[in-house]
Order: sequence, then structure tokens, then C-alpha cells
Amino acid sequence: MPAESNACLISAYTQTCPFESDSEKTGSEYNSSDDETLEAGSKFDHFRASGAGYRFTSGGLAGELQVPAREGKPAGKTSGVCSYESLPEQVRHERFFRDAFEVLLRDGVFKATSRGNKVNEWVNPEELEKKLELGFNAGPSSHGKLIDLMKTVIQYSVKTGHPYFVNQLFSSVDPYGLVGQWLADALNPSVYTYEVSPVFSLMEEHVLAQMRTIVGFQGGDGIFCPGGSMANGYAISCARHHAFPQIKTQGLASCPRLVLYTSEDAHYSIKKLAAFEGLGSDNVYLIKTDARGRMLPESLRGEIQRTLAEGAVPFMVSATSGTTVLGAFDPIPAIADICAEYDMWLHVELFISSMKFTALGRKEPHVDPYGLVGQWLADALNPSVHLLADSVTWNPHKLLTAPQQCSVFLTRHQSVLTECHSASASYLFQKDKFYDTKYDSGDKHIQCGRKPDVLKFWFMWKAKGTDGLEAHIDKSFDNAKYFTDKIRHRPGFKLVLDEPECTNISFWYIPPSLRGKEDQADFNELLHKVAPKIKERMMKSGSMMITYQPIHALPNFFRLVLQNSALDHSDMDYFIDEIERLGHDL
Repeated sequence: MPAESNACLISAYTQTCPFESDSEKTGSEYNSSDDETLEAGSKFDHFRASGAGYRFTSGGLAGELQVPAREGKPAGKTSGVCSYESLPEQVRHERFFRDAFEVLLRDGVFKATSRGNKVNEWVNPEELEKKLELGFNAGPSSHGKLIDLMKTVIQYSVKTGHPYFVNQLFSSVDPYGLVGQWLADALNPSVYTYEVSPVFSLMEEHVLAQMRTIVGFQGGDGIFCPGGSMANGYAISCARHHAFPQIKTQGLASCPRLVLYTSEDAHYSIKKLAAFEGLGSDNVYLIKTDARGRMLPESLRGEIQRTLAEGAVPFMVSATSGTTVLGAFDPIPAIADICAEYDMWLHVELFISSMKFTALGRKEPHVDPYGLVGQWLADALNPSVHLLADSVTWNPHKLLTAPQQCSVFLTRHQSVLTECHSASASYLFQKDKFYDTKYDSGDKHIQCGRKPDVLKFWFMWKAKGTDGLEAHIDKSFDNAKYFTDKIRHRPGFKLVLDEPECTNISFWYIPPSLRGKEDQADFNELLHKVAPKIKERMMKSGSMMITYQPIHALPNFFRLVLQNSALDHSDMDYFIDEIERLGHDL
């Protein structure tokens, strides 16, 4: 294989370097034996035997960059002992990179996502701590030892990309998103200024603008965030600044007691971030929901009136399009009317991807395209509904299965992010730079250093196209419909909601010993113990992973969440059969 720079690592694995033409390839070969050497005469002579230096010639540029040779670093055999120096060198590290990449592909990707292998290998914490060798030595390890550690980490990690991992609101290993994430890690940028991160500064603005268009915002602003919880935190921060801008400099003492509202079934991050930002979790008023988990507008109005009677100020409502457990869609138009009446900020957290907006737009209006829900879902997913919102949280790492983490905060207000969060650090955001500093977007974030989460999503989107992302979502809804129809008629299974509202399907498995005993006083108590016991058996066998939870007065039930578009109807049958197998004797 041609000896090339480490920039060609991934492509070199497939015998092709994207940074050279066929005419530029040299005839030198890389010897990957234990006594690996870098032969003289390759395109990049990292170490010249003369010690006088080596030259790097950049194609298309006149002249050569002269780089001084490093003493004591001649070409020759590579060491298997790790170096403390933080620089990848081809002669020292290429074999290690290739071995590590082989383990990643074979064990961490392909084996970890094979239906024939386990989702997890359960080990008790005390035993796992010993297997992982978590302590440190004074001296260095060998490359071989690091490869062994990689294998151990993979072996005992939960395989979240496995088709039978349906435990959370994320799953799958998207091949294009994964390569995008690897590329981001190889480049190791921090996205705060154009001079440091030119590609990703432009990429973020383009992707965020496209996402705002899909949501329905004209103009506005947006940022990538380290998870949906932080995106919701940005919503609280912006809403508070919008109502009381003096709070940025004068603090909470400069304004009255503020109250925000969210559904009793909303994500817990609203209360956590309200506490984190100094509002206090007691000032998050939880609004009652109907039997399907949707916020009740009349309950919201009542809580606002209570707030005013207490002398406090209502400033924000956080609604949800697809709640965490039941997948419920709050009635956004009715909530928006109330927000307008009381001059409150409306934030909407999206579970179902806004890509579905355009898919619904091509179908007949007010027709349920998936057989799961009725007219209200088509209404809820209409982008014009979200024009009523001041901001939204959108998590591509959920239904779109972008690699963790990939979340955005979008707002229709052009300058609120900058006004609320900027600190204008003169050592980073200088205004007299030689380029247009509007591309230095970092000051509107509360972070300084920040990974380019945009890259993996952009790479996925480029790979599949918008149509492909919509087809991905359609497949998940189709699987959800099939699963729902199957368990509706399967003895021992009972739906929590007869018509699930998203790709969340909540249900009980009732073992034969409890069937026909629903009227017994202790039935719910006994049923409450079934799901945890099945989950224990499931985890110890590694056959699949699905979560359970109670809600309100209901006993524990399973929640199947479908995002992986590689699943098919036979996988839905497997889930049903496996849960029955694990619990039939309880």
C-alpha cells in the first residue's frame, strides 16, 4: 500500500487516498509486519537519514514547506510502546491506527450490530470494574495492550446500534453519520470562530437555516447544542431575556418571581434547567394532561391565573410534540393562543423529526398516512403550527438516528441568542479581524470549546437526501403500526393507549397466571412486578433491551421506541415472542 500521510488513514484502509491522483501514487509499499518500516522514496519522507530535514510538497502550491528534522528520530523500526508525545507519526502509529480501526469496524460496528450477537453482556459492577483494569500505571502501555483494552470496552458495552436495542429515544449506528463523526474527531475542531473552524462555521449556518425553513421560521437564528436538555435550557434563557433583558447584568433580583409551564408528562429537563438557571423548580408549574398525555389548555389557563393571583409573572410555556413516554402531541394552536393572550414565550420540543412536515405536506391534507393516529397528528405536524412558536428543540439523534449527540435550538428571533449570551471576549471575538466577523458564531453559545456536531448530520443528509430521511421515518411508522396491530390481537398483551400517537408503543405483558384476574384488589401490584422481572432476564440473556416505567397511577409497562429503519416486521415479531418467552412463567 502506498505510504501516505495519516490524513489518508480511513481511505488508506480501502487502498485509496482521496488526496492524491493515480499519477501521483508512488511504488513504495508499507510493511505491516511486527517489524514494520517506512521505506525510503515514499511521497512523504518524514525522516531523512541525513538528518538535514524533510520536505512536504503541497500539490497546487508553488514552493515547498521546509520542516526541520528531529534529532534522534531516524527512519526504521517502529516501537510498540506508547509515546507521551501528542502527535501522530506514520512510522510510529500507522500500524496501531490500522489495528485499532480494524477492531472498531469488526467488533464495534459489524459484530455489535449483528442480530446473531447479544445486545449486551451483563456483568455485575464489582466484577466489571476488575475486568476493565480502570487503574493507571506510572509507565506507558504497549500498543498491543491498548488494542486489548479496546476489545474489552466493546465486549462489555451495551450495543446501542444493535437492531434489538429499543430501550431509549435513540438507537442504531448510521454508517454515514458514523463516518462523519470519525472525521470530526480526526480534525478535532472547536467551532467558535471562522479562523479556527472555517468549514464548520459555514456548515452550521447553512444546515441551521435549512432546518429553520423546514420548521417554518422565516429568518431567525439557531445553534447546535450538547443534547436536547441543553437546548431546552437555551429556550428558558432566551425566553427570560426576552421578557426581562436586564436580568443578564442585574440578575434575578432585578425582576419579579417568574413562572414557566409545561406538561406533567414533559421531559424532566425543563425542571432541571429551571433550577440550574436560578428560577427554581417550584416555579415550573406542571399542567394536567388528558387520557392520551396531551396538555390540557384549560388547565394551563387556570395555572396562569393562579400565578397572577400570587403576584408572579408567567413568561413561558414549553410544549411537546411527542412526549418521552406516551409520545403525545400537545395542542399547539390552542396553547399558542393562550401564550399570545398573556404575552408569553412558546417553546416546542420536537421528538418526531420536522422532516415529517414535508412528507405530510405531499399527502392529502388531514389524512393519517400511517394508520396510527388521526387528524390531530397531521395538524400537529403542519409546519404552520410551529410558526406560532418562538423556539423549538429538534434532536436529529433521536428519530433520525444521527450519532449522539446531535441537537439544535431554533428560534424565530434574529438576535436573542447573541443578546442573551454574548460576553465579547477580546482575545477570541476581536472586531478588527481581516474577515467578516459575522461568521464568528461562538459568542452566542454558553460554551466556548464545542464539537462540530453538524458534520455527522450534514454528512448523513448529503448521503441520503431529504427523501431518504423521510423514507427512514416512514419505515419506523410502518413498523410501529405493524407492532401495534399484532399485540392488539395477541393474548397476554394490552396497549396502554389503544391508538399510540407516535413510534412510542406502550403496553403491558400479562402472564398466564394473572389473566382473568384484573378485578383482584392486588392485580396492579402484581402486574407492576412483571416488567422489571422480564427486563432482568432480558439483560442477563442479552437477547434484547426495552425499557419500562409507570406513569401516574398506572403500573409498570413496557415502552417500545422505534427509530432504526433497518428493522422489519420479522423483528417486531421477535420482540413480541421474546417478551412472551421471558415472562410466560411469571
